[in-house]
Amino acid sequence: MIEGTDYRLTPLLSEDEIQEKIKKIGRNLSDRFKNEVPIFIGVLNGSFIFMADLLRTMTINCEMDFIKLNSYAGDKSSGTIRLLKDISADITGRHVVVVEDIVDSGLTLRFLKERLAGAMPRSIIFVSLLFKPDIAKLDFPIDIVGFEIPPDFVVGYGLDYDQKFRHLPAIYRFEGL
Repeated sequence: MIEGTDYRLTPLLSEDEIQEKIKKIGRNLSDRFKNEVPIFIGVLNGSFIFMADLLRTMTINCEMDFIKLNSYAGDKSSGTIRLLKDISADITGRHVVVVEDIVDSGLTLRFLKERLAGAMPRSIIFVSLLFKPDIAKLDFPIDIVGFEIPPDFVVGYGLDYDQKFRHLPAIYRFEGL
């Protein structure tokens, strides 16, 4: 329990489990782009911690940028994607690695795929720390998934409930009291 809150947090993934998985993902991407300089695009706000830790594991040169989208109100998807901040880099002809904190409905990923493909990148790789296969509706694969999780609402390690709980070093199931 976090002081001053009325919520129950049940551990789902520990800090150590997360960091071990990120190292593995970093090795995979470093090997995949050994002779390239990919650009990593983090989806704000949720991916910022994951992306920072992931970039520190890279053994190749890379660049980064961010895009900010919104599709949530509280703990529910609104069903609509709003673009709040676009990327500033030119990704034409570039290898793009999209870094997501979580894929649940798949709505955000579908939006990103269409938007980024319009800029004619050389390739687009999707990396998500968490994936909820029971509720995702995607017609394309996520290239790299850290953990498949149940359809519970989760917080911590960049994931939030109304902008709270992002600072937690592990991932928790979130329940109101």
